[in-house]
Amino acid sequence: MAEKSLAAVTTDGSTGLAAARIAAARLAYQGLAPRIGAGEPWPLATAFGTEPEASWGPREVLAHLVEMLPFWLGELERILDGDGTAPTPFGRTAEDPIRIGMIERERTLPLRVLFARLDAGLAAWAARLPELTEADRAKVGLHPRLGELTVPTIADRFVVSHAEDHIAQLETILATADR
Repeated sequence: MAEKSLAAVTTDGSTGLAAARIAAARLAYQGLAPRIGAGEPWPLATAFGTEPEASWGPREVLAHLVEMLPFWLGELERILDGDGTAPTPFGRTAEDPIRIGMIERERTLPLRVLFARLDAGLAAWAARLPELTEADRAKVGLHPRLGELTVPTIADRFVVSHAEDHIAQLETILATADR
C-alpha cells in the first residue's frame, strides 16, 4: 500500500487501512508459523534486553510481540480514559525491566502458544480500532522519550508498523538461518 500512515487515514474517521494492515499481518504471521516451526529448535538469544532486536531469534521476536500488543492496548485505553485537557502520560522505554522479564519468560513457551497469543493480540487491536470515535482519535498521550503523540500515531508506530517490521525481521531470520 502506498500510504502507511494510520494518522493520515483516520483524520476523516476511517480506520479501514489500519484494519486491513492488521488483517494482512495476521495472515503473514499465520504463514510464518509452520516455517518457524520447521526450524525448531531455535536457540535462545543470550542478549535479549536492550540489545538490537536484530540479534534476536524467532522466539524472542514472537515473545516481544506477545508482550507488547496487550501492553500498548492498555496504554491506548489509559489515554482514552484521560480527560483530554492535557496529554496523558503513557508508555515505557526499551529498558523497562518488566518488558525484558516478559520476553525472557514468554520466549520459552511452545511456538503454538506464542502464535496463538500473537494472533489474539492482533485481533484485539483489529476489533478496538474501528470503535474509536473522532474524539478518541484526537486525544494525545505523552511518551517518556518521544513526547506528545496522537492516538492514531501511537497505534501506527507502536502496533501496526511495528508488527509489520517484525514480519520482515522473521523473514530475514528464516532466509539466513543456517539450516
